[in-house]
Amino acid sequence: MFIDEDVPIPLDEGRLEARLSMPTRGSGVIVFAPGRGPLDEHVARTLQREHLATVLLAPQPDVEVPVLAGRLAAVVDWLTDQAATSGHPIGLFGARVEAAAALVAAAERPAAVNAVVSCGGQVDQAGDALTRVLAPTLLIVGERDDHAAAAARRLSSRGRLEVVPQLFEEPDALDQVTRLTARWFHRHVGAAPVRPPTP
Repeated sequence: MFIDEDVPIPLDEGRLEARLSMPTRGSGVIVFAPGRGPLDEHVARTLQREHLATVLLAPQPDVEVPVLAGRLAAVVDWLTDQAATSGHPIGLFGARVEAAAALVAAAERPAAVNAVVSCGGQVDQAGDALTRVLAPTLLIVGERDDHAAAAARRLSSRGRLEVVPQLFEEPDALDQVTRLTARWFHRHVGAAPVRPPTP
């Protein structure tokens, strides 16, 4: 990998510990809102194999959505200031309540965030920030997630709703979530890898 290292990201009240992995020079960077370790790691590994960079934040104690959103915005600011990542497209990924924080951060950094993926997210907790999200947003929801469907209608950005039965419960669902996420970020953050032609 071009870069694969632990990095401290400064905050007003301290710092965040994170893992920055950049398999390809110039790749888009996906920031994962902390909180869903196994899911985040599975999706991140797939994105890295497909030549997208990732930032995995260390687990956070339970914090409110506005606080976590502020921390994600600080990560976005840090990425735009680093020589290795400045100018690279940025995406945000969040699951469940962390998805709301990702959407709030996207609303606060409209010029810097290029795409958002919310997986099973409690996106209604993003409140009025939903109407200020400009980045193309993919909402991956379970079959009976009426709250997310209602929230999707409030998005001012180009939003898309994908329903995955038994979200978080079946291995096949996890694979489907990963495929949908990778496709969305390739489309809006970074190009899909170039594969050699079949002989």
